[in-house]
Amino acid sequence: MSSKKNLKYSVFLILCLLLLYGIWYLKTSIEVSAYLEPEIVATHYNGSNFVGSQTCMECHADIYTTHLETAHYNTSSTAAKEHIKGSFHAGSNELNLKGVRLKMMAENDQYFQLSKAKFGDTSTTKSKIDIVIGSGVKGQSYLSWNDSKLVQLQASYFKPTGSWVNSPNFPDYTLNRKVDDNCLKCHVTFAKNINESGIGNTYDRSKMLLGIDCQRCHGPSEEHVKYHRLNPNVLTGKFVDNFKAYSRQQRLDACAVCHSGLQSQQIKGNPFSFLAGDTLALFSKTYKNRTTTTKLDVHGNQMGLLSESECFVNSPKMDCITCHDPHKNQRGNINSFNSKCLSCHDTNDLNTVVENHNHDNEQNCVSCHMPLVPSEVMKLKLERESKEIPVYIRTHLIGIYK
Repeated sequence: MSSKKNLKYSVFLILCLLLLYGIWYLKTSIEVSAYLEPEIVATHYNGSNFVGSQTCMECHADIYTTHLETAHYNTSSTAAKEHIKGSFHAGSNELNLKGVRLKMMAENDQYFQLSKAKFGDTSTTKSKIDIVIGSGVKGQSYLSWNDSKLVQLQASYFKPTGSWVNSPNFPDYTLNRKVDDNCLKCHVTFAKNINESGIGNTYDRSKMLLGIDCQRCHGPSEEHVKYHRLNPNVLTGKFVDNFKAYSRQQRLDACAVCHSGLQSQQIKGNPFSFLAGDTLALFSKTYKNRTTTTKLDVHGNQMGLLSESECFVNSPKMDCITCHDPHKNQRGNINSFNSKCLSCHDTNDLNTVVENHNHDNEQNCVSCHMPLVPSEVMKLKLERESKEIPVYIRTHLIGIYK
């Protein structure tokens, strides 16, 4: 009798163990399956899929971590307290313009702009800040959702004065400006416009990738992530664009899409159709004609200015990443930029051709040869000021300035 009980007990124990193993195996299989299939956060117009950029951290932790500190990555973000530079404290949260009074308010971890026109309809309009545009190096502007329509709010933050100002090129009366693909493309990795032509300001709010992340330069990464999660021992990147393998023009185009003025003459697709590795001239171009006397502005046209510099003209291999590492925040790193200049220019040679000035390794080459100059198109109005003031931006027209 005892042996039968022992047999039943043994069978019961084995069944329990098998059940536990089955549960563990099923749970593990689900977790592995979910891991091997990264979440798709948006689909490009060419059918390739974007995933969360945090997946890059798995294999590229060092690069990803430093990239989080760059102005590129922080050029747009959610409207969280740590992202908004402007003050919401009484005494420094109002802006009194000629035709409208603005007040910035914080309520329950949400942030709002209250605007009240001084003429006509003087009722107060309350607009929620939903997206922060700008890393805060020069300043920030703020976007608000109206259902699925995206608009820019009137108040911006200007770092040189540490105050709220009228948004660049806004009139001094109440206005919410429509935000379209040409505005967004330089501040987000991807935005899904309801109108695939890119016209209008109606978007799928769930398909917007804030900040300029890894996929803006290396392409939508779903296939890359899936492959390397399945093949963790493969060290050569598959299904991903190698930026360094691009031709010089492809590398320049990848930067020029945002840094060559307003690419507002669309030839193919919409402003988000272009991907790094494509030929920009096939997708869009600026209205600037080389035969005109149109002056290149320092705001957003670094590529145009650089291309007219003798350094660039006389350096067949020079491109943007010759001096800039997009994976690191290099702002203020004088030694790094000096070393780039001195890789081509010997201080002894310079001292023989430049009178009344001795160059040495400790000087800031950029401050003299790429000075901050006022933008003609990026201007804003301070409170109690009758005229707009320009934003000063570093020129990429490398030259000798007096």
